[in-house]
Amino acid sequence: PQGGLQPPPGGPPGGPTGCVPEALYQGPGGCGGFEDGPAARCCAGCGAKILDRFLLHALDRYWHNGCLKCSCCQATLADIGSSCFTKHGMILCRNDYIRLFGNSGACSGCGQMIPANDYVMRAAQNVYHVKCFACVKCHSQLVPGDRYNLVNGSVLCEQDCLKMLKGSPATVRKGKVRAAIKV
Repeated sequence: PQGGLQPPPGGPPGGPTGCVPEALYQGPGGCGGFEDGPAARCCAGCGAKILDRFLLHALDRYWHNGCLKCSCCQATLADIGSSCFTKHGMILCRNDYIRLFGNSGACSGCGQMIPANDYVMRAAQNVYHVKCFACVKCHSQLVPGDRYNLVNGSVLCEQDCLKMLKGSPATVRKGKVRAAIKV
């Protein structure tokens, strides 16, 4: 499987950097291909030679699957997903990255944190709890298939947007609600 970098909702510009458990490397012969030569890979976590069939590459260093861990909760990152995040020299799981670095995981509707395993609704750069994705005027919750508009960063159902825009200059971005997605 390929690793990937998925920044948290509304994260800092440029998102987290540096930590991408790239492809699980499988060298020739299925053993990493480095066990005998001077180019043997050493694990950045434990310092031992990596003789395993697979290894992780993150922060320009190599890791045993079991050695790449979150600096905060010590979760083994290979076990909880295909991405990790770095900031201030720490390697972090998604939950701890969001917890430590502020409102990058905050709901654009209520301002409360969105747990990393919750489903969310997205509109442009905004992320919402499913229950908070509602028209700011009539407060009706929008569901997949509903049409909505973003007016000056606020979600409006199509009907309220049409009422409001009659004679009002505003920046409008149209959208159609898609199924909720898991963070």
